[in-house]
Parts: sequence; structure tokens; C-alpha cells
Amino acid sequence: MTTDMREFGGKVALITGTTGIALATARRLAAGGASIVACGIVEDANAALRAELEQSGAKALVLTVDVAERDQVRDAVAAGVGCFGGLDIIVNSAAVHPYGTATTTDFETWNRAMAVNVGSIYLTAHFGIPEMIRRGGGAIVNISSVHGFACQQDVAAYATTKGAIHTLTRSLALDYARAGVRVNSVSPGSIRTPILERAARAGAGPDVDVEAAFRRFGEAHPLGRIGEPEEVAELIAFLCSSKASFCTGADYRIDGGLTAGIGVK
Repeated sequence: MTTDMREFGGKVALITGTTGIALATARRLAAGGASIVACGIVEDANAALRAELEQSGAKALVLTVDVAERDQVRDAVAAGVGCFGGLDIIVNSAAVHPYGTATTTDFETWNRAMAVNVGSIYLTAHFGIPEMIRRGGGAIVNISSVHGFACQQDVAAYATTKGAIHTLTRSLALDYARAGVRVNSVSPGSIRTPILERAARAGAGPDVDVEAAFRRFGEAHPLGRIGEPEEVAELIAFLCSSKASFCTGADYRIDGGLTAGIGVK
């Protein structure tokens, strides 16, 4: 029997979402030797990720899961543990991004944003942390956003969830530090993801130049471009690794300098 000496060899990682940052993270952790339990609601994206990981030789279980549903998350954690023997890493990346103010966002949309973006983190922790403790500890990374610090107009629900993720991250970190579970969050700026593409298309016609919109978004960042999901995945991988063994309860911005300034030139 050989031992996998890669950085995540023998580790089991549960990731919510199968597109964008979640997709890049699944690739990165799998390349590092982790067994992947991916939970997504978009069937086509799930099938594509499943095929890609199988072709690469990675150990993977890709499940169709609504991460806002308690029983579905419970069953996904149980399936991953049953398939791979435990759980060491959780990356919470699943999100919805509704647009609207407090008066234009209906209550159902508001609650759905809370349930997916924040509630799913509670659920993966609720069912996943006991499994981590059985393995001697683990690492959780929650994907927040710069909207948790400074937001735009017309994103009341989304921005509120991202601020809540920062607080929940700190709470989890304090509650489970002595059990060996580290919890951090990552706050990206504009990243090339399906959510950003929808932002580029919002209010525009079907012939919108998405790349031109991305360049325009990038100009708001001091580095002059948007970020790539693979760049975020590298930060996530670091926080999941033993190299970050003294990191917990913190947020790490990866925003091209967006929140460093005051926006007035």
C-alpha cells in the first residue's frame, strides 16, 4: 500500500458549488491529492465536473444538492464520509446573487439568499464538524465577498449575507479552535465567474460584450483587471493546508486592491 505524499493526500474535501470558484477549488484540491465531495444544484455543471475529475483520475463524488435544505446537506456529508472514510476540509462557495433594495426585494428572495449563502455554511458545519473532530480536526473556508465590507447599491440581500459570513466565520473559529478545526473566510473582488457574467449581462441586451464589461469592471480595481477563479483557489488551498496551521478566525481579501482606496480620485 502506497501513501499519497501530495499536500492533500489522504484528505477528504467537501465543496459547495460546482461552478466558478468552487470548480477551480475542486480542481486545485484534487490536484493536491484530496478526495472531492462536490455539492451543486446545476445538473449540467455537476455532470461536467464529474466527468473532468473522473478523467483526471481524482477520487470524486459529485452530488446534486440544494445546500439550503437540511436533510440534503446531512445526506451529502454522510455520503462523502461513507465513500471516503471521513471529512477534513469544507469549502463553502455556493451562493445566489439577487439584485434589489430592501423595498424591491421580496421576502422569498431575501430568505433564499440567507438560506443559501449563510444557512448552508451553518448546515455544513452542523453536520461536518463532528466528522472533522473524529479525524482530529480540519479546515473550513467560507467564500464571502468585498461586499461584506463595502457594497454597491441594489444588492441589499447579497451584501447582507456576505457580512454575515464574516461573523459566522469568527464564531465557528472560536467555538472549535480547541477541537483542531480552523475556520477562515475569503473575500474576493470581481472574479471571472458565472455570477460576474450575469452582472455583465444585467440590463443589457443579448449581444452584450461580456469581455468588454469585464474590462470595465477590472478598471475599478487598482491592479487594472478582474481576478481569475484559479487565483482564489490558490488562496483557499493555502488556508486548507498545513501551511496555514496558525490561521483561524480571519478574513483574507483577494480583490486586486479594490477595498484599499476610498474610491475618490
